Amino acid sequence: MVVPIGPVDSSLIPRYAGRDGFARLPRLDQVGRADIVVAGVPFDSGVSYRSGARFGPNHIREASRLLRPYNPALDVSPFELAQVADAGDIAANPFNIGEAIETIEQAALDLTADDTRLVMFGGDHTIALPLLRAAAKRHGPVALLHFDAHLDTWDTYFGAEYTHGTPFRRAFEEGIIDTEALSHVGTRGPLYGKKDLEDDRRFGFGIVTSADVYYQGVVETVAKLRDRIGDRPLYISIDIDVLDPAHAPGTGTPEAGGITSREILEILRGFRGLNIIGADVVEVAPAYDHAELTGVAASHIAYDLVSLLADKHAADAAERASA
Repeated sequence: MVVPIGPVDSSLIPRYAGRDGFARLPRLDQVGRADIVVAGVPFDSGVSYRSGARFGPNHIREASRLLRPYNPALDVSPFELAQVADAGDIAANPFNIGEAIETIEQAALDLTADDTRLVMFGGDHTIALPLLRAAAKRHGPVALLHFDAHLDTWDTYFGAEYTHGTPFRRAFEEGIIDTEALSHVGTRGPLYGKKDLEDDRRFGFGIVTSADVYYQGVVETVAKLRDRIGDRPLYISIDIDVLDPAHAPGTGTPEAGGITSREILEILRGFRGLNIIGADVVEVAPAYDHAELTGVAASHIAYDLVSLLADKHAADAAERASA
């Protein structure tokens, strides 16, 4: 059995020194192959308000220096259960969104060869479309859990079809998401009109608003979402603005009344055992962050996603070994 190469030992090398990869993990080129890969897409040409999410991947990595190798909430040591590595950043053309989308899709396909699972750091939410395209090529149309203050199912902005507000409408039109298992979580705030919600329902999305999470609680929210997803291959897309600006000020389109960092972590932990095949954490804009609040939240979200993937990887390996 090959023993995974883990992060730098912080009891020997201070957290502010040494490797600068996510959670101080090795680079992908240092391990050759990984079961789970994290990577960044420093791209924000699809934003409609504040720019700056192109600097998000390294901000998340910097904040992740405080992460430790044992996750007590899930009772797993993810870096012992699976080889996890940081593949660095994907260089996407900032002046041509169409070309950037193609580049991201191909990179995701390359990184997920040999059943590797991918957690991607944005960048703006435009990157979710090519990531879903790659996931669908690997698994067929996928279930989608979309954590966001916004629907992101609008048609166009200024006539542009590919922006951070349109990826899930395009994904529906392309048939790459499973319309029986689509959910928004944490949505809130003003819309352009009631038709936004009517279109969204037509695409097959269910909605759990931030108010629903507040009134119903985490346990009921998780139960409803698990029932909707079943055992389908699941992609999780997390816009950091799903959190209230008190927890994540460093983002491009903040909305008051969001969920807390505690709530999103507990909801994610409720997905243990689901067939998660990939995820992204996007819209972290460090220029608007304060005391790394947003970076810390994003790094912990990514850590729990990696923990869930590592736990599932180990369970699947044990099942194959006993078959």
